[in-house]
Amino acid sequence: MPQAAAKTSHFTYGDYCQWPDDERWELIDGQAFAMSPAPTRLHQEFVVELAAQIHPQLAGRDCRVYVAPFDVRLPKGEETDTRIDTVIQPDVAVICDPSKLDDKGCRGAPDWIVEIISPSSAAQDQIRKRALYERHGVREYWLLHPVDRVLTIYRLDGDGVFGKPEVLELEGATAVAAVPGLEIRWPE
Repeated sequence: MPQAAAKTSHFTYGDYCQWPDDERWELIDGQAFAMSPAPTRLHQEFVVELAAQIHPQLAGRDCRVYVAPFDVRLPKGEETDTRIDTVIQPDVAVICDPSKLDDKGCRGAPDWIVEIISPSSAAQDQIRKRALYERHGVREYWLLHPVDRVLTIYRLDGDGVFGKPEVLELEGATAVAAVPGLEIRWPE
C-alpha cells in the first residue's frame, strides 16, 4: 500500500485503484486486507474445474462467470465508485444482471459466490465475508474446503438472511439454487 494511502484508516475504491498492481488487496468496510500472494495448486484446480463447468452451462443466458482477480464493488447506496469502501475478489462469481458489469468488474452483489478455503483465508471467508455477502444480498454463497472435500452452502431466505447452512460432501452433483438449471459435478 502506498505511503500516502497508509496515512488514513478508512480506504475507498479510489485509494485502492492507486495501489501497485503487483499487490492484491480487498477492502471490507474501508479496512484493507492483504491477499495471499498465490493460491495453492489444489485451490487453483478447483477454481479451474468450477469455471470450466459453469461457463458452458450459462450459454444463452445473461449470466456470466468470473474468477479472481476480478473486482466486485459493493456500494452501500448510490455513492460514486471512488467512494465505495468495499471491494472484494471472490474466487468464483456468477452475475446474472448485465447492468452490474462494467470494465472495472462488477458493481453490486453477484448472484452466486464461491470461495475456496485456504488456511490463510479461512476466518476471513467464514466470518467477515459471510456477513458481508449476506448484508449485500448475495443470493448463494459456497465455502469449499478442498482438502476435506466439504462444501458449506449459505442461501438467502425470504427475509434476506442466510439460513442454516447446508453441509455436503463433494460427491455426485450439487445444484445452484441461485442459478436454476446450473449444477456442479464433483470429480472423484
